[in-house]
Amino acid sequence: MSITFQALNQHDISLTHALLKLFGEVFDDMDTYTQKTPSTSYLQKLLSSHAFIALVALDNNQVVGGLAAYELHKLEQERSEIYIYDLAVSKQHRRRGIATKLINHLKTIAAIRGAYVIFVQSDQALEDEPAIALYSKIGIREDVLHFDIPVHRSNTSE
Repeated sequence: MSITFQALNQHDISLTHALLKLFGEVFDDMDTYTQKTPSTSYLQKLLSSHAFIALVALDNNQVVGGLAAYELHKLEQERSEIYIYDLAVSKQHRRRGIATKLINHLKTIAAIRGAYVIFVQSDQALEDEPAIALYSKIGIREDVLHFDIPVHRSNTSE
């Protein structure tokens, strides 16, 4: 197994689609991740944004792991933090350190950008023992409440 790691940029549209498919498979939510795939121009804009970070783990040019993260610039101090929004590794490639290596690559990027912390939430963390073990190994656990506040949009913008 020769896993390589790559940060995605605006030219990596096919890898981005593969990452979305992986997220859909791993999270058992193909509709969310593949049904209304963003346009190429949208993805190019997102992938070239300084506020977004996408990393993939490749095994023979196949996406077997990846993460999507956002850099959040803070108001209270001149600093930023990185939020891991999605992180997944294919079932066949788990328990090989791929998730840890993805996070370590993100830590390097965060340090270059001057971020002071990386944080992650997991909707299923209380039942997901492997996620708890991974995040406990590399970080400090905080028990928090998470609330989703719906945004109601008019139908004219869709």
